[in-house]
Amino acid sequence: MAYAPVIRPGRLPTSIDDAGDVAEPDRPAEAARFDAAASAVATRLRDRAAHATGAASEVLAATATLAQDRAWLAAAEKRIATGAPAVRAVIGAVDQFAEMFTKLGGLMAERVTDLRDIRDRVIAELNGLPEPGVPMPAAPSILCADDLAPADTAGLDPTLVVALATTLGGPTSHTAIIARQLGIPCVVAVEGLDAVEAGTMVLVDGTAGTVIVTPDSASADQAVEAARQDAERAAGWSGPGATSDGHAVAVLANVQDGAAARAARDTAAEGIGLFRTELCFLNRETEPTVDEQTDIYAEVLDAFAGHKVVVRTLDAGSDKPLKFAEHPNEANPALGVRGIRVAGINPALLDRQLEAIAAAAKRTGNPPWVMAPMIATAQEAEHFAAQVRSHGLTPGVMIEVPAAALLADRILEHVDFLSIGTNDLAQYTMAADRMSAELAALTDPWQPAVLTLVAMAARAGASVGKPVGVCGEAAADPLLACVLAGLGVTSLSAAAAAVQGVGAKLAQVSLQQCRDAADAVLAASTAAQARAAALSALE
Repeated sequence: MAYAPVIRPGRLPTSIDDAGDVAEPDRPAEAARFDAAASAVATRLRDRAAHATGAASEVLAATATLAQDRAWLAAAEKRIATGAPAVRAVIGAVDQFAEMFTKLGGLMAERVTDLRDIRDRVIAELNGLPEPGVPMPAAPSILCADDLAPADTAGLDPTLVVALATTLGGPTSHTAIIARQLGIPCVVAVEGLDAVEAGTMVLVDGTAGTVIVTPDSASADQAVEAARQDAERAAGWSGPGATSDGHAVAVLANVQDGAAARAARDTAAEGIGLFRTELCFLNRETEPTVDEQTDIYAEVLDAFAGHKVVVRTLDAGSDKPLKFAEHPNEANPALGVRGIRVAGINPALLDRQLEAIAAAAKRTGNPPWVMAPMIATAQEAEHFAAQVRSHGLTPGVMIEVPAAALLADRILEHVDFLSIGTNDLAQYTMAADRMSAELAALTDPWQPAVLTLVAMAARAGASVGKPVGVCGEAAADPLLACVLAGLGVTSLSAAAAAVQGVGAKLAQVSLQQCRDAADAVLAASTAAQARAAALSALE
């Protein structure tokens, strides 16, 4: 909850230079000028990625990779070769690929914001202008924008930018995820936001997903004070995760590297429920060696020595292609070769990763659980489990595909645990791009259809005594976390910034209240009705 004046990002002029075409003898120099600008932008993004943690680090690294993607660079160079000045070439090339990505839809459409952000940064570099981005306010403010590049979100100061609201984006977009990691209230897909001028006082409620323009100041102050008191209570929660009547629900953290794991130790997180391993693979020309991977994994295992750590194997493909993984060109990458399917075209990639995980486990004395993303069939689960067990590790799978939730009982015949990724599960269940502002209501994790699949997976686990956790963004919502506990979920893993709030909320309600809320949610017809029903049952 935040109440403050609106600020808006500056808009970089992207008008085409009217100077005319570049003379043929000068074109090689113009191409070199463009290459130097693109390289400088990519280098700065990589440097920022190296100093960031968690989702912010991954997004910055992926954006740096896109900044040096040969496809759009070649398109710009081709335009320069025919006489276009570098600025005009950049605009034309980015427009070409933005149109292509938009038509592809799914996760590829998510890259359009990143690509346009790169365009603006390269143009600024070419024109000798400061790098574009969000203005630094002098006092706490609320940032409102059409959309916000993840690279800009990652660099926000949460003491000065106290909330975000965007016209575009979805509830599981990279911008929303990074904002949650920073502890900044964020509301996306807000109708009418463009009409709100800078300086206008607004009240942003990240939990309810509302933006109130020029509210009554006394009421707004009361709401913010109540939220502050809730935050103070959450900060005092010390774990372990349990309802008020002692039903255990482990509260874990999502991390991406050793630095994020060490930061998570400053919270009451009982372990790591999702260790994303993509970071050491992204932005590289060649696959990291087994030794390099071992060092990275050992950092996380050391940070939570003696505690549960769940490692997700490489989730590449779609919007996170690897240069060395032989990805095919696909008409719809979000439904193509990603996650465990990458191992189908490059099985040695998974073998070496499991070898490195096992080596890190041996070095640290902290053997992790290991799960695969994008499992869709029991046969895939059986094959993965055999590979994991051959390295002496505990196998599990992600439930992100509706088929896996429907057949969770058969999948559990082969693995020891399940972890539900609600971001992708919502996208695939509702057949809705999670980045689409028009479809944001469909990808809301409160959708009863999505929670019905969560309930099926949880029941399958309970029937055989195997744990079923949630590691998607749904686990970061304290109210929804209680519903998930009522559905039978045994652990909740969220961004470190959300751990205290989730744990504190669970501690305030009984297991029966959680079950009543879960029953009410499953009986609802819409996401809004589900949220209201949960509030009624729990508060």
